[in-house]
Amino acid sequence: MAEISRWYVIHTYSGHENKVKDNIEKVVENRKMEDQILEIKVPTEMVTEVKENGETKEVERKLFPGYVLVKLAVEEVNGNLTMSDDAWYVIRNTRGVTGFVGPESKPVPLSDAEVAKLGVEKKVVEVNYEIGDFVNVIDGPLTDYSGVVKSINVDNNMVVVAISMFGRETDAEFELNQIEVADK
Repeated sequence: MAEISRWYVIHTYSGHENKVKDNIEKVVENRKMEDQILEIKVPTEMVTEVKENGETKEVERKLFPGYVLVKLAVEEVNGNLTMSDDAWYVIRNTRGVTGFVGPESKPVPLSDAEVAKLGVEKKVVEVNYEIGDFVNVIDGPLTDYSGVVKSINVDNNMVVVAISMFGRETDAEFELNQIEVADK
């Protein structure tokens, strides 16, 4: 199959997201379609709920109730990216699925910007600087500023850099890939 892949959104009955995910995964395994249906996600977040008695509890909550994200292998046909008929059939005929998100239920892949915004795929950024290193800002509104790395948080993709602005040292947060080690 193709080396190109795209994320699609499928609409499900509310509350059936995990069942749909499990059912699709079983069909993919049974029919050996791992090369066509690559990944299935139900995006969730951890939320702290406060009960009436003041008790707190960590709860996993779905970010998009009624929706499941599916990464499919696609191929280019006449300038358009299309999934295989088998993948479409398996997903569309899974119990609990009402259709693909798109005009007239025609599958439309998410753009790279949408995928990044949703945080569905974590990009691995190689960090070649440490706390105390002198670095340059290479992207964003503070491009071409320099400063010293104060903290690095790889899990949240953030780095704090002390930058000298207007004669004062100011801490600024950046994504890990917006910074590079300055030439010595």
